[in-house]
Amino acid sequence: MWNPLKWRRATEHRIAALEERLAKQIEPGLKFTGASVAETAERLTAAELRFIEEITAAEQRLSDNLTAAEQRFSGNDIEARLTDLRRIVNPHSQPNINALWDVAKDITPAHLILKSLGQDLAERLRSALPVRTGLQPQHIGIKSKATTQADLESEWAAYWLSEYKIPLIFHRKLWEICFLNQALYAHGMMKPGRRGLGFGCGVESFPSYFASRGVHVVATDAPPDHAQTAGWTKGSQYASNLDSMHKPELVSRDEFNKRVTHQFVDMNTIPPDLRDFDFCWSICALEHLGSIAKGLDFIENSLETLRPGGVAVHTTEFNFLDDENTIDNWVTVYYQRKHFVELRDRLEAKGHKVAPLDFDVGNALLDKFIDLPPFRQNANTETGRAWIRNEPHLKVSSDGFVVTCFGLIITKGDEKFCADRPQCIPAAIVSATE
Repeated sequence: MWNPLKWRRATEHRIAALEERLAKQIEPGLKFTGASVAETAERLTAAELRFIEEITAAEQRLSDNLTAAEQRFSGNDIEARLTDLRRIVNPHSQPNINALWDVAKDITPAHLILKSLGQDLAERLRSALPVRTGLQPQHIGIKSKATTQADLESEWAAYWLSEYKIPLIFHRKLWEICFLNQALYAHGMMKPGRRGLGFGCGVESFPSYFASRGVHVVATDAPPDHAQTAGWTKGSQYASNLDSMHKPELVSRDEFNKRVTHQFVDMNTIPPDLRDFDFCWSICALEHLGSIAKGLDFIENSLETLRPGGVAVHTTEFNFLDDENTIDNWVTVYYQRKHFVELRDRLEAKGHKVAPLDFDVGNALLDKFIDLPPFRQNANTETGRAWIRNEPHLKVSSDGFVVTCFGLIITKGDEKFCADRPQCIPAAIVSATE
């Protein structure tokens, strides 16, 4: 294989040799006593010109070859080559034998073995739970917190899953359902006549359930051009109208139509006419706004839609195993502990109240089970879809980071809080033991 660095070193040696030849040609001229000054000058000039021509030609050859090397080893070519090396079979359907293939070929089967063991463990833990009847909502003093196995095994979570007619599986998306409803119930928002605003609703069941409780809802989703850019319209997470939001098992169509309206909203630019709601929410949407900063700004801006005393509940991705590195400025970003602490301080400095931050991610068996690809939605065979049930899925490996969900509960304060209180300053950074 051609090596541009080795070629460059060889060219440098040739240039040095040319310089030595020039010196030998010039030196005799200087010592030729019979030649006139003009003849000596002419010989020197001719030798210099030949030298310059050879050097110029050598430099051009070096430049041409380096350009070719850059094109040959461009990012796209390297990516294409690595993709080829990772393939299980070559174009002739033969084993694609190479060093990378030898390392990677057993990764998916190994993942499936781990997932199978995890699924069996989840089934055993679920079957060991008591049969619960007569469930009622409870006040548990819910905090801003991370997903845990203990939450999903609790009676308060069992109540909300029964309300939504969803059987228990150990999946963080079910935890988000329970967390949102528990937070709203704890703040008295599950009452007829309340007004709620949902961001990035997609096909969530929340508008239907809230309507069944007599709550009036404005359910929003990204404008169609934004959704297409983000790729949401290709899946089942995007709602372009009310029809895709209605859940007939939760509320009749008539009651739904009376209490739920739909609107397109860019979460980075909330319209000023969305005001005076009792509560607002978003479920794993703000991490898709383009950056960590944009998501945090959205949370603060969402409070503008509330009346004083109104409640905002937001969940997002939580990178809890790496306090140094994370994903930012990407289609999906991962928040760290420091981001929630900084946001808490920022909001409380403005007179808002953030429910205490609980960063405990749990210590039970399924809290320490990290789900890995392949996921059911990506399975391309009937057997694969039957084998992969996406449980347990409380913690997951994504883009090289281990993440779970984190929920924030914020009560809007008096807008004149800081203006009336000069002593208003950011709260102290929480201790490492919080």
